[in-house]
Amino acid sequence: MQTTQLTASDLSPLTPAYDSILALAPYQTGKPIEELTREYGISDVVKLASNENPMGCSPRVTLAVTEQLGQLSRYPDGNGYYLKQALADFNDVNANQITLGNGSDDLLDILARSFVGADDAIVYSQYAFVVYPMLAKMQGATGIEVPAQRFGHNLKAMSQAVQDNPNTKIVFIANPNNPTGTQLEQKELRQFVASVPSSVLVVLDEAYIEYSPESNNRALLDEFDNVIIVRTFSKAYGLAGLRVGYALSSVAVADLLNRIRQPFNVSRVSLAAAAAALADQDFIEKTRLINDEQMRWLEKQFDALGLGFVKSHANFIMVEVQVEMEDITAASIHQALLEQGVIVRPLDAYGLPNWLRITVGVAEDNLRLIDTLRSILTED
Repeated sequence: MQTTQLTASDLSPLTPAYDSILALAPYQTGKPIEELTREYGISDVVKLASNENPMGCSPRVTLAVTEQLGQLSRYPDGNGYYLKQALADFNDVNANQITLGNGSDDLLDILARSFVGADDAIVYSQYAFVVYPMLAKMQGATGIEVPAQRFGHNLKAMSQAVQDNPNTKIVFIANPNNPTGTQLEQKELRQFVASVPSSVLVVLDEAYIEYSPESNNRALLDEFDNVIIVRTFSKAYGLAGLRVGYALSSVAVADLLNRIRQPFNVSRVSLAAAAAALADQDFIEKTRLINDEQMRWLEKQFDALGLGFVKSHANFIMVEVQVEMEDITAASIHQALLEQGVIVRPLDAYGLPNWLRITVGVAEDNLRLIDTLRSILTED
């Protein structure tokens, strides 16, 4: 029996945003440890590519997950009551200002689908999270990339971009920024929010806020109804494998987002794990202290190796690879590291082909990274 194979063009009449979707490049995640093991037969792997917490998660999380194992046949609480209450207390907001997501990416997607149409625009910075332009393309909207300033957000230029494009619906700001690690001052950010029309949503992506508490802009919610703060449990809290994020916003925005999101977008296990993780702020403080200590050590090592880097306020550092020898490039070093069991993140997709983003690991991981990197750079 002969079957007809559909081609991509056959789907065009069925897909309103066909051209925009076709223009998307699939999101490239950090290479999984299992994949590297399959490809190179390496069992001793250090992964410093995805900004995961190398310390794992709080012991309270392990207990909370274990307690849920007998309830896996039951649907989760679709409203996430207990986690929302915990988040409301922690962030000093009302529970009806919170929207839960399957990671923060889920919330960014819900925001774009809720507020952005084909005739609208999304403003974001050059060298910011690669998902922002993807969301614009997915909605068939105009993506406006504003040139970066010293690898960070140029808020004056972004404000001008909003003024020049009256169809702007959302401005995405990552603070600290991924992948550059730069940070905005609170005063500067407040001035920016005040400069844009109240009809434009300013989405503050604070995925790395636990590593830089001074970047916390929770107070803006009390002053501006168009501010939305998006956070995740995937980074400092160590729950990347469970996918939990949350948004803080005005009651009106949260009401709309909660109508759009899927009813069980956060699993039973994830809800329990996130509540337990949030309750253990001692673990977060320990995580931050170790990250700061190891970040300073790595900076000294990169200086000694003659490698440039951007000062980071997160749990990763962006390192420039500019070596006089033509055969040594960021791509070649990335490959050489892979072959020796060290996974880092190349930044070609961000328009930064000479740079690598390296997650700050624990001391043992970082020592192996530097020893391996030194051997690659000095080999004849």
